[in-house]
Amino acid sequence: MPRLARLDAPGVLHHIIIRGIERRKIFRDNKDRDNFIDRLSDLLPATQTTCYAWAFIPNHAHFLFRSSGKISTLMRRLLTGYAIYFNRRHRRHGQLFQNRYKSIICQEDMYFRELIRYIHLNPLRAKIVSDIKELNKYPYSGHSVLMGRKKHEWQDTEYVLSYFGKKVSESRKAYLSYVKKGIDQGRRPELTGGGLVRSLGGWSMIKKLRQKGQDRIKGDERILGDSEFVTALLSEAKEKLERSYKLNALGYDLKKISQMVSKIYDIEIEEIYSKGRRKVQVEARDLLCYWAVRELGISCTDLAKQLGMTQPGVGYAVNRGEKIAKEHNYQLQ
Repeated sequence: MPRLARLDAPGVLHHIIIRGIERRKIFRDNKDRDNFIDRLSDLLPATQTTCYAWAFIPNHAHFLFRSSGKISTLMRRLLTGYAIYFNRRHRRHGQLFQNRYKSIICQEDMYFRELIRYIHLNPLRAKIVSDIKELNKYPYSGHSVLMGRKKHEWQDTEYVLSYFGKKVSESRKAYLSYVKKGIDQGRRPELTGGGLVRSLGGWSMIKKLRQKGQDRIKGDERILGDSEFVTALLSEAKEKLERSYKLNALGYDLKKISQMVSKIYDIEIEEIYSKGRRKVQVEARDLLCYWAVRELGISCTDLAKQLGMTQPGVGYAVNRGEKIAKEHNYQLQ
C-alpha cells in the first residue's frame, strides 16, 4: 500500500516519533544528546515551533510540537543536520533514521495531557531510569524541565502546567501525581494514531462508512482524535486544496484580497501592511491573514515576511480573522 502523504497544518499539535534504522541507536552518548538539544534550541525559535514534551531513548525519540508554519521544515533541517553530524563523528555512512519520521496530528482537548504523560514516561518504560525519582532529574526528557530540575528556554512549561493548576508549585504537584498514575499503564498503542477509517477509497469513503456504522474499522495513523475530528481534518485537507486551486484560477492572490480588505475597512493597503495598532488596522490585517492562509493556501512563513510579522503572530491573526469572516459573512466569491 502506498504511503499516505503527511498532514500538516499551522497551529495543530503534532506527536513526532523518530527511530533509528533497523532499531539502531541514534544517540550513543550524552555528547550526541547534547548536540541534538543544541539543534532544538536553534531551530525551534527559528521555525516558530513550540515544544511541550520530549524524551530521548537510545534508538528513538518522541516530541509534542505545535508549529505556526510547516512542521516538515523543522524536521528536515533538524534530522538532516543531525545525521550529518552523527555520521561524521562516528565515522559511519548511510541512512541514520528509519524511513520518514512519524507525525500524528492530535486533538488537543482530548489528548494533550495524555500525550504529555505518555511521552515523558518513555525513559521509565525503556528502563533508562529505574523509578519516578530518577525520571524527575533525567536530563534528556521534558519531564525534568516541568519539575523545575532542568531548564530549556525552548520548552513551553507554562502552558503545560496551566492544565494542572494556577500556581506553579500546585500545578507541579498535580502534574507529578498525574504522571505517577500512568506508570502502570505500560505502552499505549492507542496514543500513536489511528483515529478513523482509512481504506479502499481514502477520505472520500469516510462519510459513507460512518453512515454504515463502520467508523473504526481501520484507523488513519496520521491522526489521533475522535470521529468528528478525523473526518473534519481529512475532508478539510482535500476541500482546502480544491478551494485554493479554484480561487487561484479565478485570479485571487495576495494583491487582490488586500484590495478587497482595503475596501471593506475603508483604509489604504499601506495601513494594513504597516505595524499600526488601531482597531481597524488590526481587524483588517486579521481578515487578510485568514483569507491568505486558509483560503489561498499561503504559508504563515511567507505571509509573515510580507507583513513584517512573526509566524505565531500570523497564526493568531488567522484565528481572529476567521471569527471576523464568519461574524460578518465575508467571503471570497
